[in-house]
Amino acid sequence: MSSSLASALPGIQDPHGLRRQLARAERLRKLRAFSLTLPLLLFLLLTFLVPIATLLKRAVENPEVANALPRTVAALQDWNREGIPEADAFAAIAKDLASLSDSSDAGALARRLNSEAPGARSLVMGTFKALPLEDATPAAVKTRLLALDERWGETTYWRAIAKNASRWTPDYLLTSVDLRRDVHGAIERAAPELRVFGRILLRTFEISAVVTLWALLLGYPLAYWLSTLSERRANVLMILVLVPFWTSILVRVAAWIVLLQSEGLVNHALIGMHLIESPLALLFNRTGVVIAMVHILLPFMILPLYSVMKSVPPTYLRAAISLGSSPLAAFFRVYVPQTYPGVGAGALLVFILSIGYYVTPALLGGADDQMLSYYIAQYTNVTVNWGMACALGALLLAATLVLYAMYRRVTKSELSLG
Repeated sequence: MSSSLASALPGIQDPHGLRRQLARAERLRKLRAFSLTLPLLLFLLLTFLVPIATLLKRAVENPEVANALPRTVAALQDWNREGIPEADAFAAIAKDLASLSDSSDAGALARRLNSEAPGARSLVMGTFKALPLEDATPAAVKTRLLALDERWGETTYWRAIAKNASRWTPDYLLTSVDLRRDVHGAIERAAPELRVFGRILLRTFEISAVVTLWALLLGYPLAYWLSTLSERRANVLMILVLVPFWTSILVRVAAWIVLLQSEGLVNHALIGMHLIESPLALLFNRTGVVIAMVHILLPFMILPLYSVMKSVPPTYLRAAISLGSSPLAAFFRVYVPQTYPGVGAGALLVFILSIGYYVTPALLGGADDQMLSYYIAQYTNVTVNWGMACALGALLLAATLVLYAMYRRVTKSELSLG
């Protein structure tokens, strides 16, 4: 009897073998689970993490000068950035420009230097078209370059080359927060007339906060009303809330242009009701931007609120009222605190989506209503300064991560207090 039991349960005699079998089974289970999630992980890696890593890399990459002017960079290593460099630097830049394969390489170099020293674009392109020079001594090359364009005798352009000699630079990131490096590499505040991105970032946060507040004020009572309806009626009305998701943002913005213009339906209705005597300026200003953004982002506030409110038992309110509390006091002291997770999630979602908005402010706002994403598009599509565009994108990413970290910390502290 004992031998048959031992043969049926070998792990009783060999507990270490049983432990190894359990560990092997656990590894196989984890491996199967990982294999099921591997396609999703690869998709996230290729479509999310790789672009973000590329963005952060490009925000500190500065390859134009280092790639196009290697001899010049070497010749300027011992230059003290005062006066103009020695004749060897002139000979080196003449050789570097002459060795560029085509005008696109020279154009990339010219754009990069022009962002540091206005006028460098025409200087570089004009010199590139006049090259190559005949073989001559460095002193003769210096004389010919100065005769070709006297701006080669100005220190500003040589400093721009020396400053951007390294392949990696903090300049883009510093500019995005209104800082700069001086000619010797020390970090300092930008000139007052160049401190623009701080104001733009503050404006972005201001518009996003206003949109979030209005979305909360409009979405909270609507979500509460939906949570009190029967499931069938709530589902029907929720479809109406989600209708904006089925319409292109451009179509919705165009509709708001029709509604908010001076001869639009909104002004006609207000004049018809004798509330105003002349049309209101609702378009191409902050008012139009906020109205359209609240309309577009309102579902993102309603959905988290509705999901939380549906989980709050209605008996809590009835119990508070039965204990002597007024309905209004019971609502704000008993019901509203239980919806804070939905308020926080909806506000965070709307705010993060707002700070990255581009189309709505660009079409409905004025010059003083453009947000940071507008300038990212400008640097990408107009000035073709990818480094600056990526630096501003990294600034938006950092702001988003900070907001999310603050939200996580607040929710954790609330849970610990609860």
